[in-house]
Amino acid sequence: MHLRLCINVDHVATIRQARRAAEPDPVHAARLCEDAGADGITAHLREDRRHIQDDDVTRLKATVRTPFNLEIACTDEMLAIAERLAPHQVTLVPEKREEITTEGGLDVTRDPERLEAAIKRMHAAGIRTALFIDPVPVMVERSHWLGAHAIELHTGRYCRHPHDERALEALQDAAQQAASLGLAVHAGHGLTIANVGAVAAIPQIEELNIGHSIVSHAVYTGLPAAVRAMRAAMDLPRG
Repeated sequence: MHLRLCINVDHVATIRQARRAAEPDPVHAARLCEDAGADGITAHLREDRRHIQDDDVTRLKATVRTPFNLEIACTDEMLAIAERLAPHQVTLVPEKREEITTEGGLDVTRDPERLEAAIKRMHAAGIRTALFIDPVPVMVERSHWLGAHAIELHTGRYCRHPHDERALEALQDAAQQAASLGLAVHAGHGLTIANVGAVAAIPQIEELNIGHSIVSHAVYTGLPAAVRAMRAAMDLPRG
């Protein structure tokens, strides 16, 4: 199975928003990533608009040639934007205004009626859904019960403690459980060239979403080279 690499272009926008300037443009960055072999593009339209802006997601949907994954909070405003844009996939994620970046997975055991209604709303619009969750059995089970097409496993604990065997085993077990339930399995958050190998080797994982590390690497080498370097690191453990 080909392991897909989806590039999150949020932090191209972070650099731009530091000066409220016109560049660097995340839409242009997405095109460079696709040219370098990315299998998809991801962007997180946060409620506070700290990096990606509404115009960015509109232009991304109009111009990307690979599947476009829109990350959003489960709010009426964001769901309406998703319905208007009709991306390939919507990934529901947690948000806190005070956080620097997403700190953990979505607690899908809380307010399940709201989540289920949001998923049905996206399905009615012809949009695939994924839930960004921690690798915990109950979260995987509930994601299936809620009707999502896919889960994205939060890899933050593993990335913070790459030598903790339990952190990697939790990802492996969650991926196996999800696949047995018929869920597509994605993963991401904090992955780098140095630590991606063990996650890429988990056979049930179909897709990795990686952004910050690639944008950071691109500062030194350029975006196409950064994408190709990550692709090579992902492919090593799969032979």
